[in-house]
Amino acid sequence: MKRLILPLPALAGFLLSMGLVSTSHALEILRWERLPLAVPLVVGQERVIFINRNVRIGVPDSVGAHLRVQSAGGAIYLRASEPIPPSRLQLQDVESGALILLDIAAEPANAGQPALEPVRIVEGDGAPSRTDNPTSTGENAPRDTANAVVRRATPLPVVLTRYAAQNLYAPLRTVEPLVGIGRVNLRHNLALDTLLPTLPVRALALAAWRLEDQWVTAVKLTNTSARRLDLDPRALQGDFIAATFQHATLGPAGQSTDTTIVYLVTRGHGLAESLLPKVAPIDAAVNLPPAAAAGQAEGGGARDEK
Repeated sequence: MKRLILPLPALAGFLLSMGLVSTSHALEILRWERLPLAVPLVVGQERVIFINRNVRIGVPDSVGAHLRVQSAGGAIYLRASEPIPPSRLQLQDVESGALILLDIAAEPANAGQPALEPVRIVEGDGAPSRTDNPTSTGENAPRDTANAVVRRATPLPVVLTRYAAQNLYAPLRTVEPLVGIGRVNLRHNLALDTLLPTLPVRALALAAWRLEDQWVTAVKLTNTSARRLDLDPRALQGDFIAATFQHATLGPAGQSTDTTIVYLVTRGHGLAESLLPKVAPIDAAVNLPPAAAAGQAEGGGARDEK
């Protein structure tokens, strides 16, 4: 029996005609370079976005009722039920806090319009890659190790303080990614009366983050007096390894300068465990019987022997 040998193009066409090979769907590649990415939608059609990250999705309230958003296995599924004007979604990496911005708009489908192809978001040349880490092996290992040394050359309290300040004051799209950092839940109604006991300020914990064994907590300080206050880290009471004020002074109460932020860095635990205990304003000894109180004063209340 003679063998039938087909050229490669002919073989591919033969297999395709027999249904043994299926064609793959087209895929649109979008490169993230810190510029918003346009992702148009069609009403009634679901569009898939592959991002290969664990992300939180921020959806504006104005479009939340008309846009179904689901996320699973590194893919995001968007489906608009009504036309949506140009709006912006925020994708935040859970591990590093880095943001990716998507500009969406949904329009009604036209007759004969093909379905929208899926989208894959890849890192741009100027964006850091998640694959860069000090434990990499292979030809890129020397470069990754050098990057790790550079990152650790900056003290961890400085890295944490800078990250917290960017999250509170800078536009979110400009926040530098920081691999390994995570948001920490704050204790509800955390009392901060002992933080700056010598100054007439009101303190309120706003947010906290953790990286390795260190925490940074952002605390809002508000002047409650009619005079200007100078802020000195040495006046802070607590177990802190670093403290940084956003501003060095506080203006009188009621002025635009009466509020600032202090960033407190702690090691091994959060802010709640780093504060001094609050001393009760009432001395419990005053409620003891006179004889017992006198006995305590004399060193333990021993009975007099007759």
